[in-house]
Amino acid sequence: MHYHDITPVDLKNGDGLRVVLWVAGCAHKCKGCQNPVTWSPEDGLIFDSNAKKEIFRTLKKPYIAGITFSGGDPLYISNRGTVYGLMRQIKQRFPDKTIWVYTGYTWDEIQSNKYLFTMMKYVHVLVDGRYQEELQDVNYPWAGSTNQQVINVPETLRHGKVILHESD
Repeated sequence: MHYHDITPVDLKNGDGLRVVLWVAGCAHKCKGCQNPVTWSPEDGLIFDSNAKKEIFRTLKKPYIAGITFSGGDPLYISNRGTVYGLMRQIKQRFPDKTIWVYTGYTWDEIQSNKYLFTMMKYVHVLVDGRYQEELQDVNYPWAGSTNQQVINVPETLRHGKVILHESD
């Protein structure tokens, strides 16, 4: 997997102070995307043990609420294995930290893919759906366009229907 950046302290991509991993690779190529540089899975840096150590070092800080996977698309086919492994390790080492994922896939698409759906047991909040420039709303919390859902994944899995996330 390749990535473009690790932001050690971020307030714009989830509740609380977060570390953000900006992965490379996205098949959605949404019109008006804010990060088209991340579309190619071969661009950026190779995600190696040093990058992983940087994330874990940052997550150790008590003021960091968790990690956000963004990009690109963390659920892009060549990112899935590495992202899944990272989520499992983070949940094991930092059980109180939250995991947010931004993806162009919809909740329905994720549910219909066994591997993607398995990944959701580690996700606290999923921002789903392709960005739609004509539905952009800068006042819509945590998402770029109003067609996207900000999903509370544990509650959604518990109730069997989409439950939206409410910020603290």
